[in-house]
Amino acid sequence: QVQLVESGGGLVQPGGSLRLSCVASGFTFSNYAMNWYRQAPGKEREWVATITSAGVGTNYAGSVKGRFAISRDNAKNTVYLQVNRLKPEDTAIYYCNVKIGFLHYWGQGTQVTVSS
Repeated sequence: QVQLVESGGGLVQPGGSLRLSCVASGFTFSNYAMNWYRQAPGKEREWVATITSAGVGTNYAGSVKGRFAISRDNAKNTVYLQVNRLKPEDTAIYYCNVKIGFLHYWGQGTQVTVSS
């Protein structure tokens, strides 16, 4: 079965950085685009970034463009999200996502808290 396991979140001061990871299993990782989403307290889940299956193309939400970078290692079945110049409004649970056919699969999420 499809499994996505995120890690790398934590508490960081404004302006700091983290590297989030998502290890995938149960499907042919290199065949699928991968996504990161986030959900802040009291808000709906929002899309953050996408990377194509081969890792050649990326796309970002306007609120994170220039600060976040998505990448992948198909040999390790892992997708990353480098989050830089963090702001308090980046505080959220960050989720890894893959869409296979009509189905969306999600990990359990990793908490990122930006606070001084």
